[in-house]
Amino acid sequence: MAIQKEKGDSMRGSLIALAFFAAGTALGYVCGDIKIPDWIMTALLCLLMLQVGLGIGCSDELGAIRRSLRPQLLLIPLSTLAGTIIFSAPVAWIVSRWSAADCIAVGCGMGYYSLSSIIITQLKASSIGMQAAAELGTIALLSNIFRELAALIGAPLWHKFFGPIAPIAVGGATTADVTLPAILSVSGREWLAVAVINGILLDMSVPLLVPLFC
Repeated sequence: MAIQKEKGDSMRGSLIALAFFAAGTALGYVCGDIKIPDWIMTALLCLLMLQVGLGIGCSDELGAIRRSLRPQLLLIPLSTLAGTIIFSAPVAWIVSRWSAADCIAVGCGMGYYSLSSIIITQLKASSIGMQAAAELGTIALLSNIFRELAALIGAPLWHKFFGPIAPIAVGGATTADVTLPAILSVSGREWLAVAVINGILLDMSVPLLVPLFC
């Protein structure tokens, strides 16, 4: 019952994020060109980076997970990362407007839509202009929200057809928090340490890899 409640809360959080995105889009359409000062974008990015560190440091499961850490567990986040990069790059052949590096940068958001979209918008503005950078940031936002929703909603299907590790791989960086209840409900609590370690490591990879491909 508790897991189902947490799953419902996570779903609401994702839908609220989508609602704010839709509201921002409507506001921009109605009011025209609204400029957000660069210092606000930088401050938001710094706050999100602080949140990543606090989330990792304050995790209730961190002590137990540290004790159960084994080298083999690293294979899951590494495989998730490799698969994401491999399947993100060919998108550039379909959407010719963006380069393979841009597509990989979006994919390397790993479901962490708030942080990745701001990093991409901030870093790409100087090379492709603010408007194009905002478009790519929006793509990153939507792509990573949909990845989170795919893990939340599709966890039973991923588990049924591909096994207990599949929902963890789909969830990416969100498996340490938002999508954890959905994963545990289908894969079982024995996968708790694996899911949290996967989420923490991929959380840490976002601010490292996204700028690398920007």
